[in-house]
Amino acid sequence: MFKFCQMKHIFEILDKMRCLRKRSTVSFLGVLVIFLLFMNLYIEDSYVLEGDKQLIRETSTHQLNSERYVHTFKDFSNFSGAINVTYRYLAATPLQRKRFLTIGLSSVKRKKGNYLLETIKSIFEQSSYEELKEISVVVHLADFNSSWRDVMVQDITQKFAHHIIAGRLIVIHAPEEYYPILDGLKRNYNDPEDRVRFRSKQNVDYAFLLNFCANTSDYYVMLEDDVRCSKNFLTAIKKVITSLEGTYWVTLEFSKLGYIGKLYHSHDLPRLAHFLLMFYQEMPCDWLLTHFRGLLAQKNVIRFKPSLFQHMGYYSSYKGTENKLKDDDFEEESFDIPDNPPANLYTNMNVFENYEASKAYSSVDEYFWGKPPSAGDVFVIIFENPILIKKIKVSTGTEDRQNDILHHGALDVGENVVDFKQSRQCVTYLRLGEFKSGNFEMSEVNQKIPFDINCIRIYVTKTQKEWLIIRSISIWTS
Repeated sequence: MFKFCQMKHIFEILDKMRCLRKRSTVSFLGVLVIFLLFMNLYIEDSYVLEGDKQLIRETSTHQLNSERYVHTFKDFSNFSGAINVTYRYLAATPLQRKRFLTIGLSSVKRKKGNYLLETIKSIFEQSSYEELKEISVVVHLADFNSSWRDVMVQDITQKFAHHIIAGRLIVIHAPEEYYPILDGLKRNYNDPEDRVRFRSKQNVDYAFLLNFCANTSDYYVMLEDDVRCSKNFLTAIKKVITSLEGTYWVTLEFSKLGYIGKLYHSHDLPRLAHFLLMFYQEMPCDWLLTHFRGLLAQKNVIRFKPSLFQHMGYYSSYKGTENKLKDDDFEEESFDIPDNPPANLYTNMNVFENYEASKAYSSVDEYFWGKPPSAGDVFVIIFENPILIKKIKVSTGTEDRQNDILHHGALDVGENVVDFKQSRQCVTYLRLGEFKSGNFEMSEVNQKIPFDINCIRIYVTKTQKEWLIIRSISIWTS
């Protein structure tokens, strides 16, 4: 009884906060955080009163009580559980084993253009035979128009029959009866009613897709239905995941556009599906994803460059309006991610704020930033174990700060590590070459250096008045 009263009190607070949302964007975040924290605490008990479940449903769905809406959320009190949806299998053979990666696509009928078949084609064509064994593609044909679905299923089965037979391609549909009410929703951000309906339904489309894919693989990446893939994108993703072992993350981003190239652990998909359903009418999906990531304690975006996926559609799925967005970090050819073996980094340069040395060595989109360096200043990488290096690439400056480069510098490699004043340093160094226009790149290093390398040193040869950004240090081992 105490918990029930406590819950009613929290919901009264939530209702008051909702009234303030038009005046403040902060209040929505308050609603979101308080509600999720409460749900997490409340569902710890194995027994939940049926009346309390109903109260949860009614509040989370803004008092919408249609029968189809309630049975969609009937297991809503368990964030880690599957949503009770009976899917229609439009094209599929039984999935014989769990794969490494599931690629999820949701598609609806467009007024202009149709890019779904090209997207599926790109996924398969840009994957090697070995990579195809590790992926499954799930397409959710989410339009309620059955005639359109029939045509699309016929096209997909004709063009990709062998992938369907091999269990690599599954086409599904979540029936309309499982959807919440999509008319008369709140017009947040002064969006027109048809826009609110479109983005709200899209959130539910994605939620049902995520729910279906929760147990099909270890990892899940979401694409839109108008995307082109980089060659061997799976190998690149696997390499990134391996490099982040032991690191906590919720979302990894392989494109900077919308809901393209967002990677998740599959065990997070049920929670994400419930989250999208809870706030389906509040805001667009990509905004909700940002809140989801933050609530699971990943503060910063973890995005990798070059991007692995490119938006190729010209017309939006909303009203057929023009959409010329392109990811200028996308590269079509193989994405050769560096190995960057474990190492400690040191510099005697004056570091600006939190742009510390380690950020230059990370594969994430971040960098080292220091105040103007003087002649003799160094930036040193000391590897945990001696390595053979095939290729080294160092880039300085950024597009926004093109003058914050290393104007005069050299790159050295060292051997014979000794302990010195609570740190490890190399005794001898050999110069590999000079920086040119702020960059250094050398291949076949292992054929030029007669020893295993313990250290790499960036050496400032002349004082400069400009600040220094080291954008990336990339090491490929042999």
